[in-house]
Amino acid sequence: MGRPKAELVLSEDERATLERWARRRKSAQALALRCRIVLACAEGLSNVEVAVRLGVSRPTVGKWRSRFVADRLDGLEDEPRPGAPRAIGDERVEEVIVATLEETPANATHWSRRSMADRAGLSPSTIGRIWNAFGVQPHRTETFKLSTDPQFLDKVRDVVGLYLDPPERAIVLCTDEKSQSQALNRSAPVLPMMPGMPERRSHDYVRHGTSSLFAALDVATGQVISSVHRRHRSIEFRKFLNKIDKQVPAELDIHLVCDNYATHKTGTIQRWLAAHPRFHVHFVPAYSSWLNIVERWFAELTTKLLQRGVHTSVQALEADIRTSIKHWNDNPKPFVWTKTTDEILDSLNRFCQRTSGAQH
Repeated sequence: MGRPKAELVLSEDERATLERWARRRKSAQALALRCRIVLACAEGLSNVEVAVRLGVSRPTVGKWRSRFVADRLDGLEDEPRPGAPRAIGDERVEEVIVATLEETPANATHWSRRSMADRAGLSPSTIGRIWNAFGVQPHRTETFKLSTDPQFLDKVRDVVGLYLDPPERAIVLCTDEKSQSQALNRSAPVLPMMPGMPERRSHDYVRHGTSSLFAALDVATGQVISSVHRRHRSIEFRKFLNKIDKQVPAELDIHLVCDNYATHKTGTIQRWLAAHPRFHVHFVPAYSSWLNIVERWFAELTTKLLQRGVHTSVQALEADIRTSIKHWNDNPKPFVWTKTTDEILDSLNRFCQRTSGAQH
């Protein structure tokens, strides 16, 4: 019953070729599967039986049976893909990429699609496709700052050593302040998101004051010890240290990773640390805030709360910050440090080598 299938009979040479292609390791898997389909059909099996045996669909079996009967071995090759043939050769593509990377337009600081199209004699859309293929983005720029700290190497080894091999009977806390967080209220009500339309808010706002968040991130657990103050002087930092001292079990040493902010080095703080010998301060190198993991947590807080938050008072802002921290601590997620000191130094060395005029 049903549509009659095309009769498939193999010659000895065809069978040998199909068997060789089906088991050869360098054959494309698609071609090997087609060969197995034809060999199974040559055994007299129906399309349904072949499909069940090889785990393919019945139309697939019918397609390659018919193609082989019509064109024999040549029928197992892929047919030409639809579309116009490629009109731009590798030489033109290389010319565009080299010009983009090594030249600058006479009347601008960087290339645009249109200006490069005028230079290369191609269309702007073609230039865009070439740039996308090679990941070239002339419109983008980023900034960087290399540390000038004379103790850069020692400080990196010290801090990274704490992350990768923390001392026993101790807790490692990454500490910093997020100062001058503003309580901002938009000048008009925020228009909520709707289907096909994003949330909209006025570009201008009213300031209602600022607050500063002191935070200490436990590297091992992701838990955050925090304190909110209106100012960020050494007095407030000392209060924050007292809070850490009370919350961390007395039997544990405390290793604080801090930046070089002046508040952390005043006489008041030095005297406090001298009176609390279980505290050990480790300073990251100058201009190396990326080495302090708490900065990654601050980025989470900024993105999820502060960046789009609307607050009519400092009290409202501080309440939202405390609520956000409570939710984080209910299900903390530590940020796992993986880079060794040698890997960091190798990365910096490679960066300096490809940066024109860099001193290293």
